Amino acid sequence: MLAWAIAFLIVGIIAGVFGFSGIAGTATWIAQVLFFVFLIAFIVSLFWGRGRTGTRT
Repeated sequence: MLAWAIAFLIVGIIAGVFGFSGIAGTATWIAQVLFFVFLIAFIVSLFWGRGRTGTRT
């Protein structure tokens, strides 16, 4: 998911350089949303994994 966010950010930057402001704005907005979804999933997985003990059988 982080790779998708970075890809959309790069697309947004390239589109902005070439003057496609609509595409650039949309791509950067998608990159921000994906980054925050990744960040929330990362934090949830940290707390979820912390609650488990290492007792595998």
